[in-house]
Parts: sequence; C-alpha cells; structure tokens
Amino acid sequence: MGDISLSPGAACGVDEDLVRRIVDTFYARVRVDALLGPIFEDAVSDWPVHLARLADFWSSVTLMTGAYKGQPLQAHMHLPELTDEHFLRWLALFEQTLAELCTPEQAELFMVRARRIADSFRFGLGQVRGTLVEPLAARTAA
Repeated sequence: MGDISLSPGAACGVDEDLVRRIVDTFYARVRVDALLGPIFEDAVSDWPVHLARLADFWSSVTLMTGAYKGQPLQAHMHLPELTDEHFLRWLALFEQTLAELCTPEQAELFMVRARRIADSFRFGLGQVRGTLVEPLAARTAA
C-alpha cells in the first residue's frame, strides 16, 4: 500500500471514516430506492460484507489504499437489466449523499470518479451486449 497522505482524497480531507459514512448512507438509500433497490436486494446476499467491500473499493479509488482487490465490472456482468436510467439514478443518489456529507471539493473528487466508473461499467456492458455506448456526460449535455 502507498502513502495515503499523497492521495487526492487525503489532499482534500477524505479519510476512511468519511468513506464508510458515504458508503453506508448511500447504500441505505439505494436499498429503498424504487428503481435500484430491487436490483441490489436481489444481487446482494450479505450486506455487511458487501458494504465492507464497497468501502474498500472507494478507499482505493479516493485514498489509493489498495484495499480493494476485486473486479467490479465482472461482478455486474450478470445484471443484464442495467440501463442508462439505472446509472443516472445511481449517480443522482450518490451526488445527493455527497452533498450532505462532504465539502464541495470532496464531493467533486468522488463524483468525478463515480462518473468514470458508471461509464466504464456501461462501456463494458455495451461491449458484451454488442451496443455502442457514449459517455453519460455527452448524453446529458444536450
């Protein structure tokens, strides 16, 4: 693991406690969301383990801890029902959570990465489905 004091997250005050608060708050919202909740409830059998894995993921993404050792796209490949509507809702709930828990600089750090992750998943799913996918930003900018 690297020196997290040099990470982009640490530079704006992100720490492991904030990452965990974001993950817990966000996924509590996701679980009761009419669009996203049924997908997650069907896919996740052990929420405490899943939340810990997600905290490791976001810690790795923002603090460069290297705590996450998985393949997130592979974990989502078996969910063929995911559409742009799902990704846009996921991003909207995430942004709402960040606005409540983070400084503007911290929120921007997370959102830039969340948008990249959403597009990466969409591109991967599109490749498997044989569809051409453009970035969400291009779709929503018009």
